[in-house]
Amino acid sequence: MFDKKIILGSASPRRADILKMAGVAFDVYSADVNEIIKENLSPEAVTIDIAQQKMQAIKSKFPTDIILTSDTVVVLKDEILGKPIGVAGAKAMLQKISGNMHEVITGVVLAQGDKEKTFSVTTKVYFKSLSNSDIDFYIENYQPFDKAGSYAIQEFIGAIGIEKIEGDYYNVVGLPVSKVVEELRNW
Repeated sequence: MFDKKIILGSASPRRADILKMAGVAFDVYSADVNEIIKENLSPEAVTIDIAQQKMQAIKSKFPTDIILTSDTVVVLKDEILGKPIGVAGAKAMLQKISGNMHEVITGVVLAQGDKEKTFSVTTKVYFKSLSNSDIDFYIENYQPFDKAGSYAIQEFIGAIGIEKIEGDYYNVVGLPVSKVVEELRNW
């Protein structure tokens, strides 16, 4: 689809699957960064900043290729919910989003040489109230410790708990692929 080589700077199998489904050819090179959240940034700016950290970590290895990096956060009432720490952290996050609307924001960086494009996409997700037994079952069987907000929309808790979404479904999975493909076509 594109005449330039694309490097996906992510270890996320979900992001790779989404790009494959959209017919984008790419190679994966994981960007190993600490994902430090700087103070006084909006959630959108946080996602773009972390995506830029990932891009900077691998840019020198691919000077002529298009590099695609991204970061996703879950925001509930102005609080950024990152990846949970342990079972207790996952349970606390899922209890927070239970019965509430939250936003899933993904920041994306496309870079090639000195050229760079950044953008973010926001999707609103409305959860029904979740029972403690459903939360416990989900954590025990799906191990959501590598997921922002402690859940994946395409797994059990999304299937039984999400009432509706407003926006891009694939953004909630981990990559707003429609916008990414649009930007790659305009590259």
